[in-house]
Amino acid sequence: MNKDLTVSSSPHMLNKLTVPGVMWGVAISLVPVVISSVIFFNILAIRLMLTCVLSCVISEAAIQKLRGKKIAIKDGSAVVTGLLLAMVLPPALPVWTAVIGSIVAIGLGKQLFGGLGYNIFNPALLGRAFLMAAFPTLLTKWTSPFTLDAVTQATPLGLMKFSQIKTPYMDLFLGNTAGSLGETAALAILIGGGYLFIKRYAGWRIPLSFIVTASILGGALHAVNPSVFPNAAFHLLSGGLLLGAIFMATDPVTSPVTKKGRWIFGIGCGILVIVIRSWSGLPEGVMYSILLMNGITPLVNRYTKPRRFGAKR
Repeated sequence: MNKDLTVSSSPHMLNKLTVPGVMWGVAISLVPVVISSVIFFNILAIRLMLTCVLSCVISEAAIQKLRGKKIAIKDGSAVVTGLLLAMVLPPALPVWTAVIGSIVAIGLGKQLFGGLGYNIFNPALLGRAFLMAAFPTLLTKWTSPFTLDAVTQATPLGLMKFSQIKTPYMDLFLGNTAGSLGETAALAILIGGGYLFIKRYAGWRIPLSFIVTASILGGALHAVNPSVFPNAAFHLLSGGLLLGAIFMATDPVTSPVTKKGRWIFGIGCGILVIVIRSWSGLPEGVMYSILLMNGITPLVNRYTKPRRFGAKR
């Protein structure tokens, strides 16, 4: 018998990427968004991010302890969940509300399913969805940039949908608008996303299909009725579309594992976003579109599974 032959279980192809490496890489990719949020929302941004990150890390450790599991908070997953949760919340949100959202994100969104790698829904978005259902008034109070006194201002999507007022594109691109903490600056999101893709911490199929689908549908509706529906550029630069497409929808745990499935996932998100933005009573729909597609990800994986070599179609 050849002593050099090693028999082992799959997988047989190794990758240099590790879970902690990917998680901390995602955290690094969020640095441009973090910096822009501090520039525009000052101490409110720092307070919200610290609250969410610390609450998520403490919740993760406490629940793992209660479950009798080894405390594993050094992998960075709780930090990423806290950062992403902070990015989709209003800057002036009360601290106690952010703590509740963080506990729900980790407890219900992650640990309830078994921990990292087993969750069905994106934990950060699930935490925000809970807060939106429990405290809708607090979740719809938006802060004007460069203010410390929480002066409320409508978001660009809200202004366009309910008042037909279009925010200048340069303000949308740089982030000088009201909105969730990390969704206002398209430039910062694109810089962070570029790092994410260059380092291969996220795939490109979901963001591309998400963005292209939303652009085509948004542009088509604008062509039909430009006085009611905004154009494709406005859809892309306003709200949480870029942040959701690049940082939320690409979550490897809650998105399809097959290439064909990722195209389907992105297209579905793009369709749902435009439908919600155009015909629902809500100005934004990124959170709901991703969570809904998270829910059908197991089905997408099942029906897009590649054919085994030698097997019949």
